[in-house]
Amino acid sequence: VDFDLILENIKYLNMLAGEGISQIEHTARGARLRQAEPLPLTLYQNGIVMCDGAFRPYQDPSTQQCLQDIMDGYFPSELQPRYPDGI
Repeated sequence: VDFDLILENIKYLNMLAGEGISQIEHTARGARLRQAEPLPLTLYQNGIVMCDGAFRPYQDPSTQQCLQDIMDGYFPSELQPRYPDGI
């Protein structure tokens, strides 16, 4: 696992997702500013935890696919069901 590449690409993906940029959310009484909720990813020596989920060892195929997506410069494909219109 190329941790330097993962960290570099996470910074890039955060920028694409609008990190730190507020969006207008329409409400019944008008509108308010809202910032996108972060998706936490914790890297450990022997695995990851993403979105407050279960620990996933690096040997797990879904973990390998998730990290490969990030190393390729893409948002993890496993997030598509949660964000069908993109992040």
